[in-house]
Amino acid sequence: MKQEIVAGLLEEALAENPSLFLIDLSIQADNQIQVVIDGDQGVSVNDCIAVSRKIEHNLDREEEDFSLEVTSAGVTAPLQLPRQFKKNLGRKLKVTLAEGILEGNLDQVEEDKILLSWKAREPKPVGKGKHTVNKEVWLPLEEIKEAKVMITF
Repeated sequence: MKQEIVAGLLEEALAENPSLFLIDLSIQADNQIQVVIDGDQGVSVNDCIAVSRKIEHNLDREEEDFSLEVTSAGVTAPLQLPRQFKKNLGRKLKVTLAEGILEGNLDQVEEDKILLSWKAREPKPVGKGKHTVNKEVWLPLEEIKEAKVMITF
């Protein structure tokens, strides 16, 4: 199965719904095609069906047998693209960096960095005890090893 052919059909399918975007396309040696998509407003089952049909109906099973799976990025899947970060503005993230892990609210997203904020208890500058301090840090996307949305119930 030619990756270029499938990628072209996928591009056409995504052009029909500009709120959808590609996370991953893989084609195994046994022609098992796996597509993972996400959307600015989420991904519905109908979105997956539409993308699947666009690809499947333009490939000839007589020429080459294949299996096709179109799924959405799961709620527990790490964020990979700046567009996914933008979609999750205001949500709490768990971000893994080389130096450790940060948890905080995603307050801003720019093309190559995100702003994370959180509250921390720190010793008072004068006297005994602790006080709550608002913290924030800009994190370059290239320094983020993994970022996941934290689901709270």
